[in-house]
Amino acid sequence: MNQIKLYCLSFLAFLLLSATFVKTNLEFKTILDNKIEIKLPQEFDIMSEEMINFKYPSENRPTLIYTNEKGSINVAFNLLESLASQEEIQSYREYFVPYMTKLYPTAEWIEDGILEINNREVGFLELISPAFDTKIYNLMFFTDVDGKLLLCTFNCTTTNMKEWEAIAKEIMNSIVVK
Repeated sequence: MNQIKLYCLSFLAFLLLSATFVKTNLEFKTILDNKIEIKLPQEFDIMSEEMINFKYPSENRPTLIYTNEKGSINVAFNLLESLASQEEIQSYREYFVPYMTKLYPTAEWIEDGILEINNREVGFLELISPAFDTKIYNLMFFTDVDGKLLLCTFNCTTTNMKEWEAIAKEIMNSIVVK
């Protein structure tokens, strides 16, 4: 009888933990004319042009966006024309922090800094920003590619943050510039 109770409790604990964690497989994808290799969720596809126009109505939309089926969790990439080098990553971080603070004065800052990822300096900003009817978890990270600034952004609503924050960081930590 005790074994059955233990089994039932173990099974219940498994169900509760399963509901808490997202089950996603990350796989390396080569993007942006074979310049970048990065892990992305296997089930994500490139966002449709119609959804891009709806979600990013300004002309400053990302170059490439991978998204889940609902379009609620996104990983966006934008290779900007801004000149950049490894030596300038700290300067870009010092620019982006006050820029984002001014753009989103009520944002909740989690962290920002510079990491060495696969022998490259990568700057990052992690914050929760306000949206029309919700809050958005953002992990922005950036580095240089062929003398230009690569800006990457993972975002999801804060209701999905608990399940996706570790995955977002794994995505960031997988970036390889070829």
